[in-house]
Amino acid sequence: MSTENEGNEGKAPAVPSAPPVPETAPDTAPHAAASEGTPASEGTPPSGPSRPQGTGHQATGSAPEGGPYAAPPAGAVAGEPLGAPAGDPVQAPTVSQAAAAGWPPPPPVQPPYGGTGDAAYGGGGQAYGGGQAYGAGQAYGAGAPEYGGGGQGTAVWGAPVPGHGPKPPPRRSAGLITAVLVAALVAGGVGGGVGYWAAENNGGSIGSTTVSAGEAPKDLKRDAGTVAGVAAKSLPSVVTIEAQGSNGEGGTGTGFVYDKEGHILTNNHVVASAANGGDLTATFSDGKKHAAEVVGRAEGYDVAVIKLKKAPSGLVPLPLANSDQVAVGDPTIAIGAPFGLSNTVTTGIISAKNRPVASGDGSGSNNSYMSALQTDASINPGNSGGPLLDSRGAVIGINSAIQSAGSGGLGQSQAGSIGLGFAIPINQAKNVAEQLIKTGQPVYPLIGATVSVAEGGDGAMISPQSEGGPPAVTPDGPAAKAGLKAGDVITKFNDTPIDSGPTLIGQIWTHKPGDKVTITYKRDGKESTVDVILGERKGES
Repeated sequence: MSTENEGNEGKAPAVPSAPPVPETAPDTAPHAAASEGTPASEGTPPSGPSRPQGTGHQATGSAPEGGPYAAPPAGAVAGEPLGAPAGDPVQAPTVSQAAAAGWPPPPPVQPPYGGTGDAAYGGGGQAYGGGQAYGAGQAYGAGAPEYGGGGQGTAVWGAPVPGHGPKPPPRRSAGLITAVLVAALVAGGVGGGVGYWAAENNGGSIGSTTVSAGEAPKDLKRDAGTVAGVAAKSLPSVVTIEAQGSNGEGGTGTGFVYDKEGHILTNNHVVASAANGGDLTATFSDGKKHAAEVVGRAEGYDVAVIKLKKAPSGLVPLPLANSDQVAVGDPTIAIGAPFGLSNTVTTGIISAKNRPVASGDGSGSNNSYMSALQTDASINPGNSGGPLLDSRGAVIGINSAIQSAGSGGLGQSQAGSIGLGFAIPINQAKNVAEQLIKTGQPVYPLIGATVSVAEGGDGAMISPQSEGGPPAVTPDGPAAKAGLKAGDVITKFNDTPIDSGPTLIGQIWTHKPGDKVTITYKRDGKESTVDVILGERKGES
């Protein structure tokens, strides 16, 4: 939603038919303001008579017919008194001279808005569009020369005569104008003062209306379910991991406390450089560092477990959620060390589920495959291995990969987040972690067939048999027992459509060895369905 400024809501007051004449003539007229939009300040009149710069009116020597506001006689020259030679400087008659002459002053001819006077608020300058302020040489129609009297210090319209015309408005109106201007200029800083001023200028019948701002609560408490509450509870269980290989290679990532014994769950690619004779440290949010060692790694899952060599007491493992229950639109909180900036918290939602992701070095031999949770929480290099939390603070995934605008593919590019981050579902990561803690090596489920890893297409094709190479379908393996052959195209795994080899592998690895799955495939244009009991492979091949 956008808002538009419709301009000034108020309108300028109507131009009076003739300004009222004050009862007494001032001895001096204020100096016209020189700057645009600045009120005229009181000053001293010029030493000698001067011709008015604005549009003045001829003073007649006798009372005009038609009453006190009759039109001036024909031939009257604007800016010159009647009876004086045109162009000669004249001095305004005094009150006694005017009374002796027996005439009231004639009404002024209304000046145009674009006049050339010198009066303040636009009388002769350029404020409010030129001419006289609000269409007259006098401020708000008053005959007194205050607030822009249309001249240069000399009296206007001749000498005022007592008793003619309405009295000028009380000077309180000037106070009103000033107060409104101050309120507009200083906005919220004058609210109480304006309330008090209004009460005082309302006859004093009511007390002050000054309003005081409410005081902030003394104790600021954040609910456990807020992002701040979740972050405060979770950060002490998240670590920044620094891995340094014996060859000097290394990097920074994130991990989180898995159990009270000091096991830390993270990504394989975070610790791989220090897996064989390197240095590994874990730094907690309080700045305390602990040396660590690799317990086990699973390249295909991109999961690793490390352990603190001297685990401190009081470790609090992060709770693990059921990632199968995650729904698109659920809020997410990511914690990590993007670009080495430890203890960074970002938020988003689950933007997709079961997203097939292959990440690695691009060679295919060290790729990892996952059926990932997709989130728009900001994830960058250094977030890898960190927890993706739900709104309760329970882990639903391990942040692992991003889609980068500059990378051209999925992986751990050094480009920044574009709102497409991918996390390994925690149900899968937990199974892998238990295997690594128990045996130090992963166990992979498999169907016993080699498939093409080309992305995109109509399915995952079982590779054709190559001469001299291993068979595409393992003899007596799960696929062979189900009747699958080389060249078959797998189009569905249980209820999940399969469009490529990586998608199929990611789906298989969400299960355990021994699980029964249903596979739909095409052979010679004919679609068939078979049940397969998943086999297993221990370690990396």
